[in-house]
Amino acid sequence: MSIKLEDIKKLRDATGAGMMDCKKALTEAGGDFEKAIEELRKKGQKVSAKRADRDALEGAVIAKISDDKKRGVVIKLSSETDFVSKNEEFIQLTTQIAQAAVDAFPQSIDELMQVELNGATVGDHINDLLAKFQEKIELTNYERLEAELVVPYIHMGNKAGVIVGLNSADEKVYNAGKDVAMQVAAMKPIALDKDQVDAKTIATEIEIGKEQARAEGKPEAMIEKIALGKLNKFYKENTLLNQAFVKQNKMSVADYLKSVQADLTVTDFKHVRLG
Repeated sequence: MSIKLEDIKKLRDATGAGMMDCKKALTEAGGDFEKAIEELRKKGQKVSAKRADRDALEGAVIAKISDDKKRGVVIKLSSETDFVSKNEEFIQLTTQIAQAAVDAFPQSIDELMQVELNGATVGDHINDLLAKFQEKIELTNYERLEAELVVPYIHMGNKAGVIVGLNSADEKVYNAGKDVAMQVAAMKPIALDKDQVDAKTIATEIEIGKEQARAEGKPEAMIEKIALGKLNKFYKENTLLNQAFVKQNKMSVADYLKSVQADLTVTDFKHVRLG
């Protein structure tokens, strides 16, 4: 059948898809506008499958908290190019998904993909954007936490996001939470405290410490003790509460929090970044 140019343009304006893609979709749909949109979305899903081997290293990271500051989320919507990730529509959708995640507070990415957003699911909105830009777009990270007080921080123009949970809801500690969130973004701790470092990492660091000590010619009887000393240094550099506080490096993060409020501490944190 013959497809009118104005119908192709109308579909293009509505979806952002290319002219030839719109013409083909309308032809396959017999001129039915709604079915043509469905055809484009189906093609978008196929594009996602075809491009599964492509790296989606660009994107946007958004951190959001609930109005009562008791819940927080960080999400990352990934894309292949910064042309897409810097697009206003892409950033707006990422922000809307983060808000929907705060409101519904699902347990997983799969559940978040099914959350309703403006009359459709989050997954539907992502597929619509995929069909428009014709590159791999996917929700790659979703982190959440609950605490007496949750503080968010977005770093470097949506390139990283942090949420920090504190054990006090006192409003005066909010700024301390922001300082710690910035610490997380800058220093990238792997765990809250040494008790949260996984056994595999500990074993690896001990073995590295032993090999370093042997390479330095240390006596075999001292190897174990030296390796454990290096492990303690590892904890100080890589666990949040033991790290030197970046704004005042003569004290640890744990000490800084105690200086704000005697029993103040971080209960959990989440850090998501591009790459």
